[in-house]
Amino acid sequence: MRTDRLQKEYGVELIFTAFPLHPETPEEGVELSELFAGREEFIESMQTKLIHAAATEGLPITKRTRTYNSRLAQELGKWAESQRIGDQFHRAVYRAFFVDGVNIALVDELLKIAESVGLQADEALKVLNTRSFAAAVDADWQRSRDMRIAAVPTHLFEGKRLAGFAPYDDFVHLIEKR
Repeated sequence: MRTDRLQKEYGVELIFTAFPLHPETPEEGVELSELFAGREEFIESMQTKLIHAAATEGLPITKRTRTYNSRLAQELGKWAESQRIGDQFHRAVYRAFFVDGVNIALVDELLKIAESVGLQADEALKVLNTRSFAAAVDADWQRSRDMRIAAVPTHLFEGKRLAGFAPYDDFVHLIEKR
C-alpha cells in the first residue's frame, strides 16, 4: 500500500481522523440507490473508482449496494489506537465492510472485529456502552468541518492536503515540497 511505503521510505506517521461520512445512516444501513436516488451514474462511477483504487493498492474489495453507519466503528477505532493496535483494527474494519459486507453499525459485529485483532470483547463492549471515545470522534468530526474536508480519503501533511486516491508520486511530492 502507498501509505505503508510512505511510512517505510519517509518515516511519516499516519494518524487516522474520523470523518462524518453520511452520519444520518440508520443502524440497519441504507441502499446506495436510496442514498443517491436519481444519481445512478454517480453510484456506478464511485464504485468503479473505488474498485480501481483498491486494485492499484492490492486491496481486496467487492462491489456493494448498501452502506452502514460507521460512527461506533470510529469510536472503537479510537480505542484500538489507544491500545496501540489501531492500524490492525482499521484494516479489519475495512475488510469487514468493503470485502465481507458486514454491517459495521452493529455492536455484535464490532465485537467480532475487535476480537479478531486481539482486543478483549468485554472491554470493547464497555467502550461502546459508555461511549468513552465519543468525544474523540466528535473532535475529529469538528476538525474535518473546520478544515472544510469534503472527500475521503484526504491526507494532510504540514498544512498541505491531498484529496482522493492519488498516485504514490503525488504523496512524495506533497512530502518533499516543504
